[in-house]
Amino acid sequence: MYIFRRPDYRSEATEFLAQIKTARPELAVQQRTGLALLWDKVVDRAGWVGYRSAKVAQQPYVYQTKPGK
Repeated sequence: MYIFRRPDYRSEATEFLAQIKTARPELAVQQRTGLALLWDKVVDRAGWVGYRSAKVAQQPYVYQTKPGK
């Protein structure tokens, strides 16, 4: 045990979130569903290879016209 240990502090925001989670237990499932909707995507690896190989190298100074034009 620590001599200088403070009592556990919980902010108002933490208390609010704890109250919400106890009042609405289905909220965790809805959060996981929303996360899957936005982030969990199937990646087309062949498409990414084509995308990366199609990049054109940028000039050192973007606004400089190419010689001969």
